[in-house]
Amino acid sequence: MKKYRVVVKVGNEHFAKYRVNDLVKFASFLDHTWPTWRWFNVYEHREGENGPQIANFTANNRPTSRFV
Repeated sequence: MKKYRVVVKVGNEHFAKYRVNDLVKFASFLDHTWPTWRWFNVYEHREGENGPQIANFTANNRPTSRFV
């Protein structure tokens, strides 16, 4: 299963990091947990290193599929 590392802007100065399998469900999770979230960047998940950024989404430009 594909895994992504996601960095979310959830406030004016606050960020959160998550490991995600399903981007659509993750956007719904953000709506309930952080109703004022602004955007999130999606990175390829690599164990022990930083993967490249592969996508970014906003509250208005939401993911339409589980995977990028």
